[in-house]
Amino acid sequence: MAQEHRGKVYEGVLQQLKSYIEEHRLKPGDKLPSERELSEQLNVGRSSIREAFRAMELLGLIETRRGEGTYMRAYRPYHMVELLSNFLLNESRTKSELMTAKQMIEKEVLFLLNGHLDSRNRSELRAIIIDHTNAQRHQKVFEYLFSLCDQPLLLSMWQFISGFTHTVHDVSYSDAWYEEMVTVMEEEDTMKIIRLFQ
Repeated sequence: MAQEHRGKVYEGVLQQLKSYIEEHRLKPGDKLPSERELSEQLNVGRSSIREAFRAMELLGLIETRRGEGTYMRAYRPYHMVELLSNFLLNESRTKSELMTAKQMIEKEVLFLLNGHLDSRNRSELRAIIIDHTNAQRHQKVFEYLFSLCDQPLLLSMWQFISGFTHTVHDVSYSDAWYEEMVTVMEEEDTMKIIRLFQ
């Protein structure tokens, strides 16, 4: 019953944010009210506002600028936001489902780029792997790979699922895993890409 109530509150917050954006005709670059202001205006807890903002940010709809506030980034059909948000907020979703979805998208990106990385790409990829700690490395590596294959929808899906995956999984990969990933992509062997995630 608590989960059902939480879902209804969350859906209500998304709906009211959608109405606010439409009524005020906000466009990319426009500023949204703060969590506190929206909490008071909509008469819901700040945690519900924060959750809705997080889902919207992961989908690329808004961006948070440190010390400045939250701004519109893009306008997309909100039924997609509600659908994905409610799917992922459903606690019956298992940890393995989230990991499977995330890894399917990561494999797809590696398939798309398989054999297409030049020496500069590989050097930049290795620099990212060396320069970042385990907590940030995976995110930065795949953001770079997504930038190379020009798949914005896949990127949005991956960011959204990754955000929720990190709340239920302590995911880490070894240095050797990343080195093997770069090597495998040079060899153009799709079976080895599949084995990376087994």
